Amino acid sequence: MKEIGLKKSLNYSIDQKKQLIDKSNQSISVSRQCELIGLSSSAYYYKPKPINSITLVIMNKIDELYTQYPFYGTRRMTALLQREGFLINRKKTRRLYKEMGIEAIYPGPKTTKFNKEHKIYPYLLRNVAITKVHQVYSTDITYIRINNGFAYLVAIIDWFSRYVLGWRLSNSLDADFCIETLVEVLNNNKCEIFNTDQGSQFTSKSFTQVLQNHEISISMDGRGRCLDNVFVERLWRSVKQECVYLMNFQSMHDAKDIYIDTLNFIIIRGYISH
Repeated sequence: MKEIGLKKSLNYSIDQKKQLIDKSNQSISVSRQCELIGLSSSAYYYKPKPINSITLVIMNKIDELYTQYPFYGTRRMTALLQREGFLINRKKTRRLYKEMGIEAIYPGPKTTKFNKEHKIYPYLLRNVAITKVHQVYSTDITYIRINNGFAYLVAIIDWFSRYVLGWRLSNSLDADFCIETLVEVLNNNKCEIFNTDQGSQFTSKSFTQVLQNHEISISMDGRGRCLDNVFVERLWRSVKQECVYLMNFQSMHDAKDIYIDTLNFIIIRGYISH
């Protein structure tokens, strides 16, 4: 497989990229092939592990409680779970928070975990009036429960219209599915400012480079600024209360089919009033 051929696959999905990897190739290593097609080695080698049924029940309960109380840290969440009858300590709650990709929303010095090797961009939206569509886009990731497992949902919204412009499901927190969603959205529309939190998926060079290539200003939530991404957080509450908690997804495929209808409905009616 030639390197120039690999570079043409940058807009493929993660599964399509995995199929392009030729492990029998003696001239190009697997890691080099992953690099050329924009696929991280961790995503290529990742294999979902079965989750203990009790742990999955706890994770689903955390998700429901967190949606209701997004300002709860691990200490308060542990106490709440214990009152609900779960045998759990704070150490395990902290581990599940990390595995689910969530953290308490509150002002403080460490409300966001980020990769110290990635560049952090300044917050550009302080005192900025949002007056038109395609002025500011924003994105975030949330945990989605599936039968015998879980997945992650990323969505991009327009701040003025509050509409969902693009979304994807993934079985890992790798940056690839976020980048694929971003590329898809920007192929149809272009914004002036793109705002994210300081999560490693969004501060990665691969993600920010896409924005730079489209000459879009990059804005990132300040540490301790709990309301910078409130529009996406409001979206997650609507999606979970109107879809996730009412359904029993058997697989990623089932979830995708139902999300198409649910998110299209939210797009049509607007999920939050102005």
